[in-house]
Amino acid sequence: MNETPNRSDHADRELDTVVIGGGQAGLAIGFHLARQGRDFAILDAHERIGDAWRRRWDSLRLYTPAKVNGLPGLVFPGDPLAFPTKDEQADYLEAYAAGFDLPVLTGVRVDRLAHDGDRFVVAAGPRRFVARNVVLATGGHQRPRIPDFAGELAPNVRQLHSEEYRNPAQLRPGPVLVVGLGNSGAEIALEVSRTHPTIAAGRPPGEIPFRHGRAFARFGVPVVRFVGMHVLSLGSPIGRRVLPKLAGLGTPLIRTKVADLAAAGVEHVERVTEVRDGLPVTADGRALEVANAIWCTGYRDDLGWVDLPAFDADGRLRQWRGIVEAVAGLYVIGHEFQYAEASATLPGVGRDAAYLARHMRAPRQRATAAVAGTAAVAR
Repeated sequence: MNETPNRSDHADRELDTVVIGGGQAGLAIGFHLARQGRDFAILDAHERIGDAWRRRWDSLRLYTPAKVNGLPGLVFPGDPLAFPTKDEQADYLEAYAAGFDLPVLTGVRVDRLAHDGDRFVVAAGPRRFVARNVVLATGGHQRPRIPDFAGELAPNVRQLHSEEYRNPAQLRPGPVLVVGLGNSGAEIALEVSRTHPTIAAGRPPGEIPFRHGRAFARFGVPVVRFVGMHVLSLGSPIGRRVLPKLAGLGTPLIRTKVADLAAAGVEHVERVTEVRDGLPVTADGRALEVANAIWCTGYRDDLGWVDLPAFDADGRLRQWRGIVEAVAGLYVIGHEFQYAEASATLPGVGRDAAYLARHMRAPRQRATAAVAGTAAVAR
């Protein structure tokens, strides 16, 4: 049952599994947990299933075609070679959860995950959930990354991170600076160039060497998917050599290329390194007089709320194929390069979910022992 929980509820039982995150990764593992008959709940901070997609910019379309965007047990509807809008993807996830009656509780933002003996305690405001197993399905990048010097920009410069950008109507009249030339930056720069003089700052991380479209969906996607799932994985010698190097690189430009930006009149400049007299300044010392700045500078991990010995000396989660061996019963899904190059993608989470479900700690004979103070989870 999908619902926003009543925060005054209290329960008297322990769950077998709590999944933190109700996006595609959380729903995919939920499908397998339901098939195993486990007593579980999926906690999602958004008010509606699929909102992580709905909240992105209005014109966004997925880079993968519908034929590979489905989750276990349910194909994506419609033209298999079409590239769905972000709202179509969000609606699919909502229908998926409803169709399999997955126990998603929306509006539940987890503040802390800790141990209490051999059980996990998940705190979400005044509520507590107690479980034998926990799956972190929040993804690896939850907090927008914005340079510290952004706060020094003049107050009349309208600033947005790509997470906040919806459409050009949000922008002030005058030039727009788009900082970051990954896929989000390239697409947003192309869109705003139709209504505003646009400057794109940064170095693109390369491009795929062919045009994105239906031909790519038909012939290119099967090849790219096979490589991303099976060749560039920790299960292959090539993958073990290459994946650590890929982790520090951006995804090549897929749909919008540098030539497309140039043809649209987008000016390309060096990366922005500082702010001087309220203006952004590039690496070659050029001050840019702009009315808007859109930070397409990505995200950073935000797992500070996980109070468990699950991290290495550099703060990285220690796991193998989603299993955190240092903390029995703790699992992760949907992180970049978790097992393969495709692990954080829609095609990749289905395989990783099936693996985790097969290797998760078995339920106790009676996994509903009374635990005072835990939160009610309606089934």
